[in-house]
Amino acid sequence: MTFKKLAEYFQKLEATPSRNSMVEILSRLFQEADKNEIDKVVYLTQGRVAPLYEPVEFQMAEKMVIRAMALAFEKPVEKITELYKKSGDLGVTAEHLADSGRGQNDVKTVFEKLKKITEINGGGSVEKKVYLLSEILKDCDPVSARIIARIPIDKLRLGFSDMTILEALSWMICGTKKLKDEFETAYNCRPDLGFIAKAVKQNNLKVEPAVGTPILGMRAERLTSPAEIIEKMGGKCAVEPKLDGLRTQLHFSRGTPAKAGVPLIKLYSRGLENVTHMYPDLVEAAKEEINCDEVILDGEAIGFDPKTNKYLPFQETVQRKRKHEIGLFAENVPLKLIVFDVLFYNGKNMINETYETRRKYLEACIKGKTIVLADMRIINKSKDLNDYFEECVRSGLEGIMAKKLDGVYQAGARGFNWIKYKKSYSASLADTVDAVVMGIDFGQGKRNKFGVGAFLIGIFDPKTQTYKTVSKVGTGLTDVEWRALKVRSSEFGVRSKPNEYDVNKLNNCDVWMSPKLVGEFKADELTKSPMHTAGYALRFPRLVRWREKKPEDTTTLQEIAKLANLKT
Repeated sequence: MTFKKLAEYFQKLEATPSRNSMVEILSRLFQEADKNEIDKVVYLTQGRVAPLYEPVEFQMAEKMVIRAMALAFEKPVEKITELYKKSGDLGVTAEHLADSGRGQNDVKTVFEKLKKITEINGGGSVEKKVYLLSEILKDCDPVSARIIARIPIDKLRLGFSDMTILEALSWMICGTKKLKDEFETAYNCRPDLGFIAKAVKQNNLKVEPAVGTPILGMRAERLTSPAEIIEKMGGKCAVEPKLDGLRTQLHFSRGTPAKAGVPLIKLYSRGLENVTHMYPDLVEAAKEEINCDEVILDGEAIGFDPKTNKYLPFQETVQRKRKHEIGLFAENVPLKLIVFDVLFYNGKNMINETYETRRKYLEACIKGKTIVLADMRIINKSKDLNDYFEECVRSGLEGIMAKKLDGVYQAGARGFNWIKYKKSYSASLADTVDAVVMGIDFGQGKRNKFGVGAFLIGIFDPKTQTYKTVSKVGTGLTDVEWRALKVRSSEFGVRSKPNEYDVNKLNNCDVWMSPKLVGEFKADELTKSPMHTAGYALRFPRLVRWREKKPEDTTTLQEIAKLANLKT
């Protein structure tokens, strides 16, 4: 397939507001792509040249792309800058300047050149990146140039989620979405859309956990009383403390004989970010404290005070998630990794084993002081569960997690095999809501100097694959947080409302943002609301903290209804 043909498909997707139409367009694209290029096609739909969990970035600013365009189209930088100021879109600017007679390179050639840009580092890297991008643009037709100019600066906004791609793969195979659930199960175990697409195309979709490839974490359902939890669990369950730290997945392998003594160790965040370099203390501990050859562990990294051995509040733990001064903060905020599950053990897939079986493997594997096993009790009475809950809360923890003894690990899914029970912040709304920031308003008075006066938040509806609004937030942030939000709005801002946003016209924003920034919000209550497309509104919402979550992992429409004690 030529890149020109791919760009024409992207042009159709960009102009299509209907999600079902997007599925059909993508399915035709995937049908046309051959089995050796479909993975590259899928990565490019995401504006990338690798899976999302691989730290592969272009590291190019707009000024670098402008310089590349000046070289490619033989125009002064000042002229390119002037055109960009008029259009507000580097893609549109490149489209205006490109030669309509070009565009014969195939997808694989363009993909490999783009990938090479991400691999350039060290002295002279800026000039090398600019030159290579100019060479790609020089061979582009106008529509291809529009796409290429947007990719390095992460502005390729096609308006669909990973689930839309899985639906399109199903549509490619059978003309319906009926295979989507099967593909999603595979994706949850290996969240690499290029790999999944290639396997589907080759009719060879067999996915097992692999050390070094993150697995989407299981999520818990909510219930509001110990009696409900015991009943839902069948009369007996395992109960663990619910920690307020950083969800962390540890991948460990002692390696081949050729690499003896140099184990593979990788750490991934809840959002699948490779955070290995941020936690050198956990890496060192893994070398000494893991009692097996190969394992994938699920846990919570949490700061602790070495003098008292007590866990630190989340606000202190989160300081460890940083790119600079890592050593200093490792000394000031030491971590423990509290491990509560095992997903892979010495070549064995543990995901479909029961909790009881997985726990036995954990107990044999974890023998450390820094990497430690989560406390666990077997409880069969609601009073005992409530007593343990109160004990955890008195210790400064969030609450408890109840786990079904014969439950499997549901990667990427939310289910009643795990149930969380948290302390109430108010009598009206017993839990917080995770929501994505959809856009901002500039504000008046003091807020105007921050550039943000309020922001619109929404939740994900998995049935329609859209984001529905639940509130505008105008309080609950410090001056520093308002300024930081302004910076994030510049980073994630888009020219128009994303196609996947379902918003009442009365809630239009001054600046729309792509669904990237997720926050945890507390409110006094939930009420029915005709103004918000979720059908409910948070009353007096305030930000608790920003979350490290994928936007589609926010509180769902169905969960909002449960929190409001209503039914959809």
